[in-house]
Amino acid sequence: MPRQHGVTLLELLVVLTIIGFVSTLVTLSLRDTSQQLVEQEAQRLASQLEAARVQARSNGVPMVWRPTPDGFVFESPRGFQPLPSPQRWLAAQTQATIQAGSEPATQVVLGPEPLLVPVSITLRTPANSGALAPHARIATDGLRPFQMEP
Repeated sequence: MPRQHGVTLLELLVVLTIIGFVSTLVTLSLRDTSQQLVEQEAQRLASQLEAARVQARSNGVPMVWRPTPDGFVFESPRGFQPLPSPQRWLAAQTQATIQAGSEPATQVVLGPEPLLVPVSITLRTPANSGALAPHARIATDGLRPFQMEP
């Protein structure tokens, strides 16, 4: 009986499965890097705000965080600096908008009291042409730590 040459259905299915798996991995690894930078920035800012909040409570000295055109600063009325200040944003041209309660604000006060006004900070970077602006939001309800929101 002559031997036939060709590909079996099982071999074809295995190859298609491998191609689908590899293309899924490539798609997931090609996330928007500017969005990743903004998310990293938000996580870094949340941890720094929490560190300043803890030090403000332990030292009884209020701390003020405010954004600047190229970064942000932590300030204290008594000159106490828990973190290096000023600091630069990881992503160039990052902008921060603050919402304290239901009102826009220009700074976040991290007082020695355990309870803060509910605060949210939205970080944005300029969008590429035709794309949505990458952004990330961190918030606290006044009692819980600052956390990145989905």
